[in-house]
Amino acid sequence: MTQTIDYSAFGKNDIRGIYGQNITEELFYYTGKGIIKYIQEKTNLDVSDIWVTVARDARLHSESLSKVLIKGITHLGANVINLDIVPTPLGYYSEFASFPDTISDNIKISGSLIVTASHNPPEYNGLKITFNKTSLGESELKEIKGYTMQQMSNDITAVRHGESRLYNIVPQYTDFMTSKFGRIGSGIKVVIDSANGTAGIVAPKLYKDLGCEVIELYSEPDGNFPNHHPNPSNLSTLKDIKAKVKETGADLGIAFDGDSDRLGVIDSEGNALTGDKLLYIYANDVISELSIRGEKPVIVSEVKCSQVLYDEINKQGGKAIMAKTGHGFIKAKMKEEGAILAGEMSGHMFFKDRYYGFDDAVYAGCRIIEIVAKNKKNNPEFKISDMLKPFNAVCTLEEVRYECENELKKPVLEAISEEIKSDNNIFGTPIKDIVTIDGLRIIFSDGFALIRQSNTEPVFTLRFEAKSEKKALKYQKIMVSLLDDLIKRISDREEK
Repeated sequence: MTQTIDYSAFGKNDIRGIYGQNITEELFYYTGKGIIKYIQEKTNLDVSDIWVTVARDARLHSESLSKVLIKGITHLGANVINLDIVPTPLGYYSEFASFPDTISDNIKISGSLIVTASHNPPEYNGLKITFNKTSLGESELKEIKGYTMQQMSNDITAVRHGESRLYNIVPQYTDFMTSKFGRIGSGIKVVIDSANGTAGIVAPKLYKDLGCEVIELYSEPDGNFPNHHPNPSNLSTLKDIKAKVKETGADLGIAFDGDSDRLGVIDSEGNALTGDKLLYIYANDVISELSIRGEKPVIVSEVKCSQVLYDEINKQGGKAIMAKTGHGFIKAKMKEEGAILAGEMSGHMFFKDRYYGFDDAVYAGCRIIEIVAKNKKNNPEFKISDMLKPFNAVCTLEEVRYECENELKKPVLEAISEEIKSDNNIFGTPIKDIVTIDGLRIIFSDGFALIRQSNTEPVFTLRFEAKSEKKALKYQKIMVSLLDDLIKRISDREEK
């Protein structure tokens, strides 16, 4: 193994970068060892008693990376259940699964490692890590980075290599889902776009088993992603599924990202639902069910979501909590608040209600099919859009991605904060409040303006909402003008 490794791929929620640059076989070999040392420190287990699962997505280099990851783990003396190519959520599910005829019943899975770069372009790859049924966040990843660097500088191979056993978890997962949902999809026609990612391995057959008539698009895993980019939050990737839903008269469409932990939903008229609208539908259903028992469910979402989502959840009897963007932050906030449901604009949906609390787009697909089927049973003319009328009262503009060099993002955000503090009427409407949990969410009486730093890219994410499109566009124009001016000023100052 080469002794020069770039550790810049260690991020806030996972390890991610470009294959051949900061994502390499060398990095994954020592990271495998570093993860096992981390688990040892947290559990005091003997290394020979540690078992982890390893899964991978369809990317062309994921197989090579998973092999050296497993090699690093087993060279340190720990053991692996190799799940091969499966959706990321099946990696998470493996911590709750049993492994008959593979390992004895009393052996506990300590964590799951999934080789994936989710929705990123084909040249990217990465690693998602769970430990003790919880996704690791920034502080834990820093610890693992430290252990990985130690292993590289003091490369020791155990006398006894650990075991690696191949296991097909798909039948167990599918049986679990059908036992929970039965034939809830009877009479429902659904278009499934797996985007040549991992969803095609599980979702089409599962939804057929639930009774749905399934029309498939791009079910064959292919790391070249030949038909379109596997990112359902990017509207340009949804052209084919929108057309197919309308052409076939389907009740809905479900599009998956590359590793199947995010989904996009298309209604029967070919409209794509934003993540906050989809979460609202789930929240409406969960609140209706639990309010019968006198419960007030806690539901978490992120700063980019419409104010309508938060207001309606509270109005209907739930408790809405706002959190930072990022699946790691959302999961942590769910745990902190005892939430039973959460979701992001990107299409990550987390169900603690009737499930385990992690983001599983295949499971979320089961839940939206169930909701549509339930409503159609009561009203054969039901459409998903019938549930979204509260959103008609506002105009929410599409997300703006404003490019900014990473080193400038923090000073620019601080400068915008100072500008706003010095002029409460800078947007032409008095500012009621500013939420600072993730960037700046600037609240007005009729909407909001949001600027936040991307966790993974050199961009600011901007969102704007108001009672009218004209007002929302005004907020956007002022924010972009502020950014143009401040970035130029700060760049000129640093050059001097």
